[in-house]
Amino acid sequence: MNIFDAFKDRLVTIINTLGEGEPRLAGLALDAVTVEAPRDPAHGDLATNAALVLTKQARMKPRDIATLLGAALAKLPEVASVDIAGPGFINMRLTDAFWQRQLADILRAGEQFGRSEAGAGRKVNIEYVSANPTGPMHVGHTRGAVFGDSLANLMAYAGYDVCREYYINDAGAQVEVLARSAYLRYREALGQAIGEIPEGLYPGDYLVPVGQALAAEHGDALCALPEDAWLPIVRDRALSAMMDLIRADLAALGITHEVFYSERELHASGAIEKTLEFLDSQGLIYVGVLEPPKGKQPEDWEPRPQTLFKATQFGDDVDRALRKSDGSWTYFAPDIAYHYDKFQRGYTTMVDIFGADHGGYIKRMKAAVAAVTGGEGALDIKICQLVRLMRDGELVKMSKRAGTFVTLREVVDEVGRDAVR
Repeated sequence: MNIFDAFKDRLVTIINTLGEGEPRLAGLALDAVTVEAPRDPAHGDLATNAALVLTKQARMKPRDIATLLGAALAKLPEVASVDIAGPGFINMRLTDAFWQRQLADILRAGEQFGRSEAGAGRKVNIEYVSANPTGPMHVGHTRGAVFGDSLANLMAYAGYDVCREYYINDAGAQVEVLARSAYLRYREALGQAIGEIPEGLYPGDYLVPVGQALAAEHGDALCALPEDAWLPIVRDRALSAMMDLIRADLAALGITHEVFYSERELHASGAIEKTLEFLDSQGLIYVGVLEPPKGKQPEDWEPRPQTLFKATQFGDDVDRALRKSDGSWTYFAPDIAYHYDKFQRGYTTMVDIFGADHGGYIKRMKAAVAAVTGGEGALDIKICQLVRLMRDGELVKMSKRAGTFVTLREVVDEVGRDAVR
């Protein structure tokens, strides 16, 4: 039971009843009447502004209205006392018996207490974490993971049909770096000397088991293959192992996702081309030259003709490039296709949890969603600061390539799931 709503309903009934004997209180608009907790708990359990907001309509002094309402409220069995303060504030204290019944109701309801149907079963897609699959979760990812999971839990509790989704960034150059790093560990498992891990590769020991598994499965056969032949084999094994690590790390924090969506599969399916064909059919893609940017030059600007999305038509600051100079897609193009896919799966409400370093991406993504959904879809983006970890007074920089990071699992093992959350 929402106590405030319940007592407002009773107050409305009282006002309407009083209106039968006092014409000035009859037929009043009661939308502005509120029942809420007093600003100062010493004033009681509940407070209402009814006398103050009705004084003009009723053409009565607020204290006179408060006196009538207070007398009627005092007769309610749940009300221990009523106090009229200032120009006409009404404060109420509720009986101990009332609060005891509330506690009993809460205990009986258990985990169902507080649930509502406010969401009415509406579908919501919440994408969060989505850390690059190049190693275990580090502590820097934790805030976005917990925030996203808490938001998903709250929305599900409020009656929404929530899909918890993880976008696997497995199509970029970083996964090839992962594969080359795992290949070194494979050679190491075969007994070959690999020396120091070259700069730019991932030096973490978490790839040692991947190398051992590859050696057990393939022997030294991969050594005889050129890179373009062994890289897909090693990449797929390493990606699978990293996602297993990430799932286990998240599970240790009490987080599970229903959907793991592969960016590589998005590329392979032709979804990017189909999405841009759709935008082109709407007259939202053109070839042009972007104006030189003000301030820091963004990655996707080049002084040459480019394939551009009319993002400014949907509230962005500039139109956005969809292809790089080498003909490959910008990061933005697959992101548009990914969100179009969400919409096609029936999600008109989408929530993305971004790190603070992606704040500049908000306007373009909102513009993209507005364009591909024809205004029927809504994207809400929440920004979370990355976790800063100090060691001996110094900031620990989180870098998988440098091998300098503290894993989420380490922190959970040390202080426990609840403390981390």
